[in-house]
Amino acid sequence: MRKFTKEKIRQLKEIARLCRGDILKMTYVANSGHPGGSMSSLEIFLSIFSFANIDPKNPQDPLRDRVVVSHGHTSPGVYSVLGRLGFVNTDEVIAGFRHHASIFEGHVTRGIPGVEWTTGNLGQGLSAGVGFALAAKIKEQDYHVFVAMSDAEQAKGQVGEARRVAKKYGLSNITVVIDYNDAQISGRARDIMPVNIKANYEADGWRVLEVDGHDIEQLLNALQQAIEDKVNPVAIIAHTVMGKGVSFMENDVSFHGKPLSREQLEKALSELGIENDVEKYIKMRQQLGNEKHKPFHVEYPVKIDIPPCRTYTDKMDNRGAFGKALLDLVKANRNNETPIVAVDCDLATSVKLDEVQKHVPQMLLELGVQEHNAAAVAGAISADGVVTFFADFGVFGVSETYNQHRLNAINHTNLKVVVTHCGLNVGEDGKTHHGLDYISAPANWLGYKVIVPADPNQTDRVVRYVASVYGNFLIAMGRAKMTPILDEAGKVFFGDGYQFVYGKIDVLRKGNGVTVITCGSIVENAIKAADSFKGKVAVLNVSCPFDLDEPVLREYAHGRKVLVLEDHAAPLGLTALLAKFFLAKRIIPASFEQVAVEEHAVSGPYEALYEIYGLSASKIAEKLGQMIE
Repeated sequence: MRKFTKEKIRQLKEIARLCRGDILKMTYVANSGHPGGSMSSLEIFLSIFSFANIDPKNPQDPLRDRVVVSHGHTSPGVYSVLGRLGFVNTDEVIAGFRHHASIFEGHVTRGIPGVEWTTGNLGQGLSAGVGFALAAKIKEQDYHVFVAMSDAEQAKGQVGEARRVAKKYGLSNITVVIDYNDAQISGRARDIMPVNIKANYEADGWRVLEVDGHDIEQLLNALQQAIEDKVNPVAIIAHTVMGKGVSFMENDVSFHGKPLSREQLEKALSELGIENDVEKYIKMRQQLGNEKHKPFHVEYPVKIDIPPCRTYTDKMDNRGAFGKALLDLVKANRNNETPIVAVDCDLATSVKLDEVQKHVPQMLLELGVQEHNAAAVAGAISADGVVTFFADFGVFGVSETYNQHRLNAINHTNLKVVVTHCGLNVGEDGKTHHGLDYISAPANWLGYKVIVPADPNQTDRVVRYVASVYGNFLIAMGRAKMTPILDEAGKVFFGDGYQFVYGKIDVLRKGNGVTVITCGSIVENAIKAADSFKGKVAVLNVSCPFDLDEPVLREYAHGRKVLVLEDHAAPLGLTALLAKFFLAKRIIPASFEQVAVEEHAVSGPYEALYEIYGLSASKIAEKLGQMIE
């Protein structure tokens, strides 16, 4: 029981009054921000941060409660509360809000004491909260997760996805508090998109409580009921007023994202009984530097055991090698300091998570056909001390979940995205399932590293590598079985003597005529084609397209004919990255040609598609013959 005396509640009400002044001052000084919603959610934030088990003197305690603010634009409200409760310096918040030299950015940012997740795109916060709650279960730790949300974002489908996962996994350690002010940019929430919030949560198995969202005592009592419920996740619908506390701001949606004028500020602060000392903060702001603020360090040490690699000599699909490598890792780290978990979207047998599902079922999270939520949940789990693999088809795990992975990148998570069924290699499934952007799309998730392994043996070693280092990785592969790559002496190239080094280009064949540069499913065909031109064709396997190996490329591309082969959309794949790199490094090929996918392809066996689109061994050989002449 977390007791709050009448005196403590009185103190919190006084803090709320001061916070409203802080909100109005910081948005005025910054001349931007969202004061209306911040004042609407203020008592919610103040109650949660006062109630939660979080110590301002030790805000990174592993056993602390987690707080996620989904409507991140209400950052003035969050920062004001964190300042008044001792997490951060209030003066620095007011002076630095939205300034590039300040950590107090326009939307709440992970790394600020008390802030667990960077948010901004609405509808993402509940997924993150579910991820943190699942992480607590996986680690067998007893902390609670509180998620503050707006009413308007309840219209998003991803919120419903997250609700159902919370119920499925019995997450009684998560509580959602919804600011129901019935106001959004275009008018009343009930008119813009009617949503029966209470009925939706109840239908998905949540317990729902309703309170006056400006009554701190009611909020605290509801939070107490929520944590005492050991069966259900709990949603608290808090009825509030936009712009609460200042007469002319209340219920006026124009103050959603607009600071007050000087005259309005004077009037508002007078109503609140707060001194207008903004000149002090304006002067402080003028003293801030003209450099960006330092990034936060939010990584945790990855402490896992890496079991011995497997080496394949017979045909094997890369996805099968991934599944077996992941099983080895999960089994080896079941009781380790850093556990390893996999997240699936009803594709376990296709993406080969069925290996984990069969042998270590408790380490597979089956989230069903809801990729958006799954990608966000997986990111949050990975940020909370659990190495997390999210496996999906290329079109779902890249194209469909683009924004979720972008937000994972912003949050500097530790997610390992494995996308199978990439490229024309998917074959008969056709154009809707030919994932052709597994290099180009992740390039925009700044901070992600992409690896496209050449065969099952390299895949095995790549999977073990990415598990061992902190950071976001995407591993892309096709569907079909492949012949393990052999060296020129007929031995397994990526075998027992091989160690994967991120960024290293593998010289699979040496030759003094044409240099073929490729990756992934096409490597096998490139080798077959090159072997018909003994000594004339070099083959480079570029498994890490974002971090290119300059010495190897300078040796094999400068002054030579270069042919780039890729089972990827032509405009912005490997060829584009190489062209940019060559220009920057002044590596000038004698000629530079590409064979890639120029259109949304037809259905058919992948061998036929490779023949049609110039990526079969015979078509590559034909192209090489023309270049060698």
